[in-house]
Amino acid sequence: MVGSIQLLCVAVVPVLAAPGRLALRLGRRLVVPGLSSLLLVGCIAQSPPPGPRSAGSQPLKVMASVLPVTLFTRAVAAGCAQVDSLVPANLGPHDWQATPADLARLSQADVLVINGLGLESHLDKLVDASGNTGLRRIDSSRGVVPIANPLAAPGGDHDHDNDHDAEAGHASQHGPVNPHIWLDPRRAAQQVATIRDGLIAADPACRSRYRANATAFLAELDRLDRDLARQFAPHAGRPLLAFHAIGPYFAQRYQLLNEALVDDPDQTPSAADLERFSRRARQSRARALVSEPQASSKAFVALATDLDLPLVSFDPLETAPADPTLAAAYYLSTMRRNGQQLLQALGR
Repeated sequence: MVGSIQLLCVAVVPVLAAPGRLALRLGRRLVVPGLSSLLLVGCIAQSPPPGPRSAGSQPLKVMASVLPVTLFTRAVAAGCAQVDSLVPANLGPHDWQATPADLARLSQADVLVINGLGLESHLDKLVDASGNTGLRRIDSSRGVVPIANPLAAPGGDHDHDNDHDAEAGHASQHGPVNPHIWLDPRRAAQQVATIRDGLIAADPACRSRYRANATAFLAELDRLDRDLARQFAPHAGRPLLAFHAIGPYFAQRYQLLNEALVDDPDQTPSAADLERFSRRARQSRARALVSEPQASSKAFVALATDLDLPLVSFDPLETAPADPTLAAAYYLSTMRRNGQQLLQALGR
């Protein structure tokens, strides 16, 4: 103990957590598996947990987990709270590796906002290690009806691990539900409302600003949803032909069918897969095939060439340019761009 500051020493050491995986240990406690085998040792200054807030105090310090949650939180918190993203915008949740600096930021935060539905299950041990016993958590998925993952259905044809891949720092698509709820503007609106209520509970002095900010952004989400619903209404029931199921929440909201070459983006398509998908593409008279900027497949590109179909991109909003000031407008513009891309695939 140095004055009122505690020193938390961190060592990243190669500890076997599971076959082929490594772990980060703080002292003797396991924190985040799946990190590199580099040996990093350091200490961070750790102040006591934040106490109750009052009017006129320092701005609320909010950590948000993944990109969409960060954008939504910034929309609600603008002008009142300081919002920092735990996962850098240019890294997906499965690529991010926790550092001692992340522990330091968590130790000083008042609030942690997460997406929920298992996407950030690996954060529990990291939060415990931060020593921040006063940290409030806002689970933005509270009250949102999720879509079950077909790969996790009992009796399915796929022999996959149904647990979220928490050890790798990423919620696997093999989990019981799909966590990408932000790809439906209506569900995104539920997330925003939950974030608003959570911030008000943590910082009632800024109640009016949080409410006004949320109301303005909810109006933008409603406008986005109505525009997309109008554009896709003539295509209800039509298939989106993709390498793997893109945006199930988007497809469900606008009554489109997800038809995929493979169930998982890491899966290699078989000859039977390619034949089945080619036949379906010809039957549906598709104008284009759908890919993701973060997931590429040489087999899928070759198939598009064989079918003489262009590839259009659907961005799941897991990553963005590395910009610490990225605002909620990025969500709105990306979703509108997604809509235009899919309309191109369906044919106007």
